[in-house]
Amino acid sequence: MGIFEPYRAIGYITSSVPFSVQRLGTETFVTVSVGKAFQIYNCAKLNLVLVGPQLPKKIRALASYRDYTFAAYGNDIAVVKRAHLVATWSRHNAKVNSLFLFGELILSVDIDGNMFIWAFKGIEQNPAPIGHIKLDDKFTPSCLMHPDTYLNKVILGSQEGSLQLWNISTKKKLYEFKGWESSVSSCISSPALDVVAIGCADGKIHIHNLRYDEELVTFTHSTRGAVTALSFSTDGQPLLASGGSSGVISIWNLEKRRLQSVIREAHDSSIISLHFFANEPVLMSSSADNSIKMWIFDTSDGDPRLLRFRSGHSAPPLCIRFYANGRHILSAGQDRAFRLFSVIQDQQSRELSQRHVSKRAKKLKLKEEELKLKPVIAFDCAEIRERDWCNVVTCHMDTAQAYVWRLQNFVLGEHILRPCPENPTPVKACTISACGNFAVLGTAGGWIERFNLQSGISRGSYLDMSERRSYAHNGEVVGVACDSTNTLMISAGYHGDIKVWDFKGRELKSRWEIGCSMVKIVHHRVNGLLATVADDLVIRLFDVVALRMVRKFEGHTDRITDLCFSDDGKWLLSSSMDGSLRVWDVILARQIDAIHVDVAITALSLSPNMDVLATTHVDQNGVYLWVNQGMFSGVSNINSYASGKEIVSVKLPSVSSVEGSEDQYSNETAPNHTESKDSSGFSIFNQQIPDLVTLSLLPKSQWQGLINLDIIKVRNKPIEPPKKPEKAPFFLPSVPSLSGEILFKPSEASKEKDTNIDEVENKSKFDLSPSQFVQVLQSSAELKNFSAFTNYIKSLSPSTLDMELRMLQIIDDNDDDQQEFATYFVQIHVLDAWSAKELILRNVTWYVDICIYLLLVVHSTYLHCQFNIPVNVVKGLISQKKTWKYIVKLILSSYCGSRYLSRQPPFEI
Repeated sequence: MGIFEPYRAIGYITSSVPFSVQRLGTETFVTVSVGKAFQIYNCAKLNLVLVGPQLPKKIRALASYRDYTFAAYGNDIAVVKRAHLVATWSRHNAKVNSLFLFGELILSVDIDGNMFIWAFKGIEQNPAPIGHIKLDDKFTPSCLMHPDTYLNKVILGSQEGSLQLWNISTKKKLYEFKGWESSVSSCISSPALDVVAIGCADGKIHIHNLRYDEELVTFTHSTRGAVTALSFSTDGQPLLASGGSSGVISIWNLEKRRLQSVIREAHDSSIISLHFFANEPVLMSSSADNSIKMWIFDTSDGDPRLLRFRSGHSAPPLCIRFYANGRHILSAGQDRAFRLFSVIQDQQSRELSQRHVSKRAKKLKLKEEELKLKPVIAFDCAEIRERDWCNVVTCHMDTAQAYVWRLQNFVLGEHILRPCPENPTPVKACTISACGNFAVLGTAGGWIERFNLQSGISRGSYLDMSERRSYAHNGEVVGVACDSTNTLMISAGYHGDIKVWDFKGRELKSRWEIGCSMVKIVHHRVNGLLATVADDLVIRLFDVVALRMVRKFEGHTDRITDLCFSDDGKWLLSSSMDGSLRVWDVILARQIDAIHVDVAITALSLSPNMDVLATTHVDQNGVYLWVNQGMFSGVSNINSYASGKEIVSVKLPSVSSVEGSEDQYSNETAPNHTESKDSSGFSIFNQQIPDLVTLSLLPKSQWQGLINLDIIKVRNKPIEPPKKPEKAPFFLPSVPSLSGEILFKPSEASKEKDTNIDEVENKSKFDLSPSQFVQVLQSSAELKNFSAFTNYIKSLSPSTLDMELRMLQIIDDNDDDQQEFATYFVQIHVLDAWSAKELILRNVTWYVDICIYLLLVVHSTYLHCQFNIPVNVVKGLISQKKTWKYIVKLILSSYCGSRYLSRQPPFEI
């Protein structure tokens, strides 16, 4: 176990697997795949309601029915009820390519042409399919659909271009459609009978009549690529939506047989799924660009507009930084988006606005990508001036100016910072001062300039007159940093020179050379240490004030991608393209932990509380979170959970924290904190430390109130009787019972049927059914295990427990029936055995002591005639006294030392 353990991944919305939509009551839910897990969104607001378990392989197909979700991964099919894996269907010998819900059946088709039919009503762990259909060798299935009103019949499309109509009940092929000499990529049934829409790889959509095998109309996409998704409108408008591999959604009017509108910038990647909601003018689309969008047709010209959406990075992020005391993460990626992710609530994640890019692109008839800012390569933020002015500055790839952002409003700021306008070169480094008033920028030409964030005006440049061109550095500026008091400004050049400047006067104070090319610098403002990374893969720490190197760390074998100090400055974290993440102890000057992941880390950031670490990885669109075990394990010694110099291989965090079914973890218990259940269903907690006393952990008022219950009742006695309301509400008449449960009076009809009313009224009280207190006590005595009874009485209130103990004394002394007394005596004997056993086991000590006291007080009249009963209690008390002596010795030895053990204690034990 390392210092940082995998927690979860955020920023994943959907993948390249078609979603599954189902309606439950008045709400609609959509199930999407996110790699090896799936997520369920409520379509009302597109909020996340459920995350499925982590499966062994990536999901290839999805289907859903009520609480069940069917996910195909590899050659298997997982059956998940809500978030718990309940069964796995394994019969395919090839990868399952598609799943289809057909009534109460599931059809699964693999790439080898095998179609299995599964019944999921009586789900078992490894059930046998109820049917199997083997397709032709020259027929490679690509899609599956069911035409409306066609009983037990499905249509399969193939990559060869033909379609086949099969009866799954008789397992016979009924008809084969020749096709259009192009691979079938999608097909769907229309609201009109016998009519289906078929999308082909050549970009054509064929509206076909199945009954007569006739083509009604053909539409052709204007953009290149296959037709990947289709959907018919069901709200009365004759519309057909089609999506292609270019990310464009086309809306076709079926009555006019022409194109009605086009959503050109619907998605940045191929359209995976389209779905018109039932009887609503709302279209939902998903794409491989990690987004789900909903479009509504409510404009006067009939064009759809974006209603709501959820999206993440469509390309791997390059830079991340914790913000708002660790509650949010700022991330910038290769998709030209600047995003804010919430660590706590996923609904608060959003993309920062770049000022109406969609409207400007539509007006200028350009793509949004052409108007968006280029990918961010570096940024810095300051929370101190968030409400006053822009508090984030970003540097963009091959851009000669830096941009500011107002994070309070999640928008691009009004100022653009242009350093060295006479000779503009791309901005490579940036930082914001500790006061939040200034931004310092470094360019590829060696120019360093300071700007005021409030006004965007330049406040001077940092010049080294000894350089040939009177710039700050002779070459690219790798990094800039400011101290906590606005006294010093540190800059680093590509050629290995580090310079310290006077922040206000902009004069060079000192400089030193590394001796090799510089890659990156990170400055910790509290302790004044500067960490540098050079081409020789060595991490060097410099004391900026003393102007000397204080630490050197070696160990990485490939290019170091990022560095990060902990908030207290004791740890330094580094990542490399060799796949390792190393934690260095700055004080001890050694490596304390190292982990290896399969995918190399490109950026990392540690939260201010040091509880969560965020990382980004190569070719991964999400942000991965790791938890610091030292913050939650309670272990003070870091060597107990750190791996030291050894590198431990760790898997990346998953979207879901649930690994497989719930049954896999039902038998896994911690070594010092076990929990099980007996036959009666009550939880049984074993002792944590066998040699010591385990206290009850109940509130003091609950066990101490048993002794003073009479005083409490007198204190809480009402001053005046309750007043009868003017109009009493309707209520069901009930009768009292020993168990405390509400029993309703029988109706008049049932009273007439009972002929022995007088006999029932004259029955003894002991003929009533025993209370739950007595039932649990008797069952525990039969099992010779009183743990269930102990947990039961701990759940009772003081007054209820007092009543149950006193109800055992309801005996008529003048009654000659000795059987009733014997029953009562057996219950007292069992209670005595319970108390003695709990005292010997030293379990729930305070609570048992009070119950013994109350038992002896209430039933002292009947205990004096049986001398063997108190003997058990005395044995338990003696065992408990020995334990307390041992505990006092431990306390004295730890507090006073071993030399005091021979002396007489100051109090009597």
